[in-house]
Amino acid sequence: MTNDELLATACPLIGTLGAAFYFAPATLGRGGELGLDFAQFYVMGRGGVLGDVEPVTVWSAFGYFNPAMVEGAWTAGKAIIAPREAAREHFACAAAHGRAHYGSVDGIEAFVAAAEAVVAAADPCGLSLFAAYSAEPRADDAAGRAQQLLTVLREHRGSAHLIALRAAGVDSKTAHFVKRPNDVAMFGWSADDAPEITDATRTAMVEAERITDTIVAPAFAVLDDARRQALVTGLNGIAATAG
Repeated sequence: MTNDELLATACPLIGTLGAAFYFAPATLGRGGELGLDFAQFYVMGRGGVLGDVEPVTVWSAFGYFNPAMVEGAWTAGKAIIAPREAAREHFACAAAHGRAHYGSVDGIEAFVAAAEAVVAAADPCGLSLFAAYSAEPRADDAAGRAQQLLTVLREHRGSAHLIALRAAGVDSKTAHFVKRPNDVAMFGWSADDAPEITDATRTAMVEAERITDTIVAPAFAVLDDARRQALVTGLNGIAATAG
């Protein structure tokens, strides 16, 4: 398996599985116990690794969202819980999700080892959210650690993608309307916010994906054939737990 083939196989799965715990009933329940609604726990939990920063800093690391939505959830959430505490709680939910679902996945330990190698090899320069997440302590057990690593790797590509969008000349709102048109309302946008999307826009989005691959590729390139296979096998096994 070449590194390009690995990226083509692994990155879409990482993008989906890294967010698997966000909407899990246990995560929503823990947010409620902390006094946070879903949006507040998501924004505070995911962005809290950055510390007690201004809302624009969180939005700049997220991209895609309407900045007003991020500001509202962050400001309301900060009145209830400190950002770093929210981040620890949210990351703990990731581990809990892994423990609840991945314990019987064949090769989970080998997957964790391969994923750890990618995270360790990734250059964090310019990738603020990934850098913050990768510095967080991770669970000791393989199943819990697996979900946390998936989340860290998702932030790796997500952070790289925001840089790639700027290099390709696409703002993140436009990128969202192109890439995830069915989710714009969930991200705080309305039909009135829709930008003009042209063939040139779509061409630029293709270029952004190419640049994203270029940025993340060196981290995956450290894997030998056996660890590449372990990463893919683990991803497929984890994906199968979702039915």
